[in-house]
Amino acid sequence: MTRRDADEGQVSIEFLGMTPLILLTLVLMWQAVLVGYTFTLAGNAADEAVRAGTAAAPGGARQAACSAAGRKDLSAAWRGGAAVRCGGSGYVTADVSLKVPVLFPGLVSFPFTVHGHAGAVEEVKD
Repeated sequence: MTRRDADEGQVSIEFLGMTPLILLTLVLMWQAVLVGYTFTLAGNAADEAVRAGTAAAPGGARQAACSAAGRKDLSAAWRGGAAVRCGGSGYVTADVSLKVPVLFPGLVSFPFTVHGHAGAVEEVKD
């Protein structure tokens, strides 16, 4: 019996032992991607919302236009828990809050939210 024959199957055993760690690493990396994507979506939604808010008349029309524009490009998985708020006069601001999904968007969300904020000077109408 040679030394090589004594180690036969060792790589398979080591791989089986490492498989849970490899899978856990992949799951954590995917979750980090979802958190980052949620931050990107919140920032973009706030930009779109403030852009629509500066073009709308102050008051309820501004809030409605702002909210609709902030939600327009969000997929259903993020739109459900989204909160869009606009305010200001002269300098319009938009705040967007989105829930971070756990592994699969649309199923379960973490109990914390990601916030996006944007501001722009109100357009002057002639």
